[in-house]
Amino acid sequence: MLKTHNCGELRPEHDGQEVTLAGWVDRWREHGGLNFLDLRDRWGITQVTFNRETSPEAHNAASAARSEWVLQITGTVRKRPEEAINPGLTTGEVELIASNVVVLNKSQNPPFYINNDDPVDEALRLRYRYLDLRRARMQKNILLRHNVIKFIRDYLIERGFVEIETPILFKTTPEGARDYLVPSRVHPGKFYALPQSPQQIKQLLMVAGYERYFQIARCFRDEDQRGDRQPEFTQLDMEMSFIERDDVLDLIEGLMTAIVEDVSDKKLLFKPFPRFKYRDVMEKYGSDKPDLRYGLEAIDISDIAGESTFAVFQKNVADGKPVKVMRVPELGAWSNTKIKSFHQELEDLTRTVGGKGLAYVAIPAEEAAEVRGPIAKFFNNAQQMSI
Repeated sequence: MLKTHNCGELRPEHDGQEVTLAGWVDRWREHGGLNFLDLRDRWGITQVTFNRETSPEAHNAASAARSEWVLQITGTVRKRPEEAINPGLTTGEVELIASNVVVLNKSQNPPFYINNDDPVDEALRLRYRYLDLRRARMQKNILLRHNVIKFIRDYLIERGFVEIETPILFKTTPEGARDYLVPSRVHPGKFYALPQSPQQIKQLLMVAGYERYFQIARCFRDEDQRGDRQPEFTQLDMEMSFIERDDVLDLIEGLMTAIVEDVSDKKLLFKPFPRFKYRDVMEKYGSDKPDLRYGLEAIDISDIAGESTFAVFQKNVADGKPVKVMRVPELGAWSNTKIKSFHQELEDLTRTVGGKGLAYVAIPAEEAAEVRGPIAKFFNNAQQMSI
């Protein structure tokens, strides 16, 4: 091995040890007789100090090094003084006092900075993909993906699933998009299709009695690229036998909850996941995939509206059409001019999605206060407070 430790490993307990690191020059700076260099690998960054008086050869080698050079550095670990500790680094309590430097590879000036996350033109990133993949954000994403896939495998195997690879070259099957076709050399004029998903193959596995199958499957669909899809992608593919609906829901919820809690730094908003009927979410949110952070649910007030003196509401309720409201806190404190302007924008939007119109009423929390709005007069005080 060209190194004894990685660049994210050294801690105060390594104080006084001689170690060898290897990695890329992340940053370098000169201060008279001392040079400082941050050495980077995928595990982290270690600050290396070069002293001209005690290690002139190492100091000279470090003076010549530039960003993205690959170095092997041997030295002694030393605790940093309290005022020099860098809390932003996992290795920020120590530094490496270099005694020897070997240049493993030199580098030209990179076309964009590797050590920060400034925006870079997408075409340039793709042209120099090997450099783009060195950046901290990209490495974090790829390592997160690795950890998620490992977690999925462990989780499902513990629950009796078998990971089975299915063929990539297969016959064309009816799916939602066009297939990618691969010509056959040994059967001229005939083609294989790349799978859009292993649908038929996993059903064969169920018939064969494997009962619980999963695969981190590559899928291919010949369709236009859009924000939520691309020509090839990876999916967790599963199939189970002898189960009911709640078995599927419980398994997937448990898996997704555990991934978030064990692998990511995100917080769960709901645990366990709330379960809704299709009709209920369509009535309340107007979508079968609602964002539950949305605070403007549609609330049915047909019973109140039908008893008002507003003819439009009376007729709708009589015809079995609901009257719904969205409660918008604090908007009632706006001026009439501001409310009217905002209402007009919303009414125009409502008509673009099939609505006939939009009414508003500003109801204060205090029962004795004035209720404002064009339809306020059609509701008595009790109805207003019920709304």
